[in-house]
Amino acid sequence: MRYGVTGAAGFIGSHLSEALLAAGHEVVGFDAFTDYYEPALKEENARGLDVRRADLAVDELDFAGLDGVFHLAARPGVRSFGDVFPVYLRDNVLATQRVFEAAVRDGVRVVFASSSSVYGAAERYPTPEDTQPQPLSPYGISKLACEHLAAAYERAFGLDAVILRYFNAFGPRQRPDMAFTRIVFALAEGATFPMFGDGDQSRGWTYVGDIVDGTIAAMERGSGIYNVGGAIEASLNEAIALLEELSGRTLDVSRSEAVPGDQRRTRADTTRIASELAWVPKVAFADGLRAQWDWASTKVAGR
Repeated sequence: MRYGVTGAAGFIGSHLSEALLAAGHEVVGFDAFTDYYEPALKEENARGLDVRRADLAVDELDFAGLDGVFHLAARPGVRSFGDVFPVYLRDNVLATQRVFEAAVRDGVRVVFASSSSVYGAAERYPTPEDTQPQPLSPYGISKLACEHLAAAYERAFGLDAVILRYFNAFGPRQRPDMAFTRIVFALAEGATFPMFGDGDQSRGWTYVGDIVDGTIAAMERGSGIYNVGGAIEASLNEAIALLEELSGRTLDVSRSEAVPGDQRRTRADTTRIASELAWVPKVAFADGLRAQWDWASTKVAGR
């Protein structure tokens, strides 16, 4: 099979591209090449990834000859209020609309990476897919808008799309601004970790390899909307304690106010994806954190 991956140089996109290539598929990557993701791209390029520089919001998109497109490219992060909001509209909503237009034109199936951020302050935990979305940030709103776009294009033009709501992915090559990446590098470098909030905010953490497995399963046999989330919920303070144990070091923490729009809690109900796609998270929280710590400490030691 020949697949397209938008955001192929990113955290999840590079792992997904690697898994597809390892399974014998051809992969065409589309990426805008930000400073965050170029090192991950170089790793994948060495393994034969066909990479195309593309700004999805403006460039002509050609999906002809592809058997499916994994649309992972997005402007991430809940710090999306104020002057940066137009960037989220451009890179998330407009770019996704253009991906759907091209997919309809070229008759290509799409797996769209949405986010648990669409739930916001959810009505219940674990949170099933039929929960009323209540996003707390413009980022979450932009992801929900893209879900509505997928539904509209399906009704109007027959778009074949599957929506995945990722829950708090972590692991090697995670974005530099994410908490676990900042923590493991602070531990490895003996630096201070700036914590936003009290650290008791909890998440349903999901190892990137499990995210990739669920994403591929959705392309192969999924339909509708699925949560893709880890079996373990833990607070940031609990994660720090475990990373201190794994690294044998003590983290220096400076505390400040919580970020507006940040969710207090996430936890996925994965009943549907387990039933329909036989997907369950396999990587234990401690094992995933160990992999992320090993990645960071190796990079610091090699400088």
